[in-house]
Amino acid sequence: MADLLGSILSSMQKPPSLGDQETRRRAREQAARLKKLQEQDKQQKVEFRKRMEKEVSDFIQDSGQIKKKFQPMNKIERSILHDVVEVAGLTSFSFGEDDDCRYVMIFKKEFAPSDEELDSYRHGEEWDPQKAEEKRKLKELAQRQEEEAAQQGPVVVSPTSDYKDKYSHLIGKGAAKDAAHVLQANKRDTRSIEEAMNEIRAKKRLRQSKEELPPTS
Repeated sequence: MADLLGSILSSMQKPPSLGDQETRRRAREQAARLKKLQEQDKQQKVEFRKRMEKEVSDFIQDSGQIKKKFQPMNKIERSILHDVVEVAGLTSFSFGEDDDCRYVMIFKKEFAPSDEELDSYRHGEEWDPQKAEEKRKLKELAQRQEEEAAQQGPVVVSPTSDYKDKYSHLIGKGAAKDAAHVLQANKRDTRSIEEAMNEIRAKKRLRQSKEELPPTS
């Protein structure tokens, strides 16, 4: 019994195997690398923020600048810049479709961009105040014309000439007068103009045939 107890105690006091030691060593190295990367990332963010604070400060002091466009940044960098701008009392916007190509523009409060200017940047266009003013005036002019047309009511189109004058050279003045009377009497008739013309021509031929008949003795 004493020998068995001594054997158990001896096995419990054995040092870990070489495999266990290697696993622990790798775990410690990995943890050390991760901690170093985290410290480096934190330091890079601190340095980036300081650099943005310097650029924003220079922008504020430059009276000739009303806006500033930065190079494309990743999401974390844009977030840092937006925070710096907000603290400085400025206005900032991000533009660009793809995340890797998005960039930040900052504006002084007194020169905040209009909705039209922001739309230009969102569509990847340069902002041209002169063209924007011309476009605004054209839009206002079109709107005024629409309002005036609405106030005047529907436009009534009058024919440039009377029906009998229009067709008198084709069927004669007498027949043209008949045509005018026929069309006037049949305004609600669904017959086509061609059918009406055929009827008029038939009446004309009938009149001519009567005029050519010899007088009765």
